[in-house]
Amino acid sequence: MLIRSRIGGLSNWLFEENIPDAYVPNYSLEEKEVNVQEEAIFLHNKQVTSGGLFLMNSEMRFDKPTHIYTEVNGETITSQFIFYKKAAEQFKGKSNALYGRSRHNIRYIPTTTSEHEVKEGIDYMYFLIVLSKDYYFNLIDRHSILHEDFVKEIERGNYTSFASEDFFVTLEMRRVIDDMVNCRQVGELKRIHTEARILELLMYQLEQLGGNGHEQELIKGDDIFKLEQAREVLKSRYASPPTQKDLSREVGLNEFKLRRGFKEYFGITVYDFITRLRMEKARKLLLEEQMTISEVTALVGFSHQNNFSIAFKKYFGLPPSELKA
Repeated sequence: MLIRSRIGGLSNWLFEENIPDAYVPNYSLEEKEVNVQEEAIFLHNKQVTSGGLFLMNSEMRFDKPTHIYTEVNGETITSQFIFYKKAAEQFKGKSNALYGRSRHNIRYIPTTTSEHEVKEGIDYMYFLIVLSKDYYFNLIDRHSILHEDFVKEIERGNYTSFASEDFFVTLEMRRVIDDMVNCRQVGELKRIHTEARILELLMYQLEQLGGNGHEQELIKGDDIFKLEQAREVLKSRYASPPTQKDLSREVGLNEFKLRRGFKEYFGITVYDFITRLRMEKARKLLLEEQMTISEVTALVGFSHQNNFSIAFKKYFGLPPSELKA
């Protein structure tokens, strides 16, 4: 299959890849970086290609309205993620505001030519996985009930999306994407790492897209930024976090929307998010800072060492004393 894309006004292709239709195990990875910095255009593009696979992470900004043209010759299954924010809507100056207004979906795209408009003054991050049909069915069995309706449309050769509307990207999905983008492995280890993360990402997508999406209606407009603000509050005060009632008042979001919206948007409850922050920090302090269990207990917000040890074992599967051993 041939896939290629270019930016309107530029003669060179942003990428042009001829990817094997068949899944090729143990196929070596090829990596490439493309940078475009011209008048009104900034783009940084990282690409990974393997047997039946094309992966791209692109950061872009345009200072004038622009069109991106894409051609597909063959049959592809794509996993698409887009994060974007207006340049004027910086979230307290933090770069992770790009998490806001995020969307994702899985699509079957047969031979087609498309044109997409990108607006000016917006920072985009676009993460794209393109799989040959054979590669996709190697990862997820063709007869699995997870995607039976999706497969019916694939067999008919009809362009289709797994879900009729795009869904919000969860915190778990973003973690997997960041892990792939920042992977430091090389060669065979990177290929194994990439394949494993793609399967994990598809699992999270199928789980969310295949469920009931009515909760998405809870999150509208400024609610996204209030949820982002709630997450930042918890990240900075996890050792002594506000109650959900106090947190809802602080960010200006009612308690029901906070609870339900946080779970839907980030893929984790407020309580579990606080637990994760505490446990991950505790593990770092024990291993990297070589602190005692008693010191760590207080720093991550526990009054009694025994309670901390029980929580740590429940989270990691072993007590902190064994981690220190």
